[in-house]
Amino acid sequence: MSDVVGSWQVALSDGVHKVEFEHGTTSGKRVVRVDNKEVLRHDWLFKLVGKETFKIGKHQCTVNIDAVSGFAYEYSLDVDGKPLEKFSENRSKISRTWTLKLDGIDYRIVLEKDTLDLWVNGQRVEAEAEFTDEGTETIFDIAGHPAILKAVSSGRRNNGLHYTLLVDGCDIPPTSDNENA
Repeated sequence: MSDVVGSWQVALSDGVHKVEFEHGTTSGKRVVRVDNKEVLRHDWLFKLVGKETFKIGKHQCTVNIDAVSGFAYEYSLDVDGKPLEKFSENRSKISRTWTLKLDGIDYRIVLEKDTLDLWVNGQRVEAEAEFTDEGTETIFDIAGHPAILKAVSSGRRNNGLHYTLLVDGCDIPPTSDNENA
């Protein structure tokens, strides 16, 4: 019988990771799985509340176990010291994500605006940006399909740059990282 009490989706540059937490309140067992792979296990813990810390890539994650009343518990996930919701909100400000299907294969493209790193299906892509009259164009390839990432000024100081992804000449709309991509 499974004691899964918490499940979260963590969107990072290398993909969306599924985190599951098992908590056996009679045995004290604690198990953390990331993408269905067990990354942490404790059996026979007598303290039923506390924290379990693990990593997803370079990101420090913590499952918090708090008693709410009697034998009821509340579970939450922190990523890099922030609650998952706040972490995701901050990530959406510093990255842009697009998803598309090419030749029957799903692709996820992520631009990290702070580092200008470009990721395709979890792999960092080497690409160089060229300056144009409107801004920059980063030309790269997705499985033999030409792709261009355009960065153009919004014309307003507070709005920054506007990013557009073209694949095979078609405009790809951005995807929200809060969706289960």
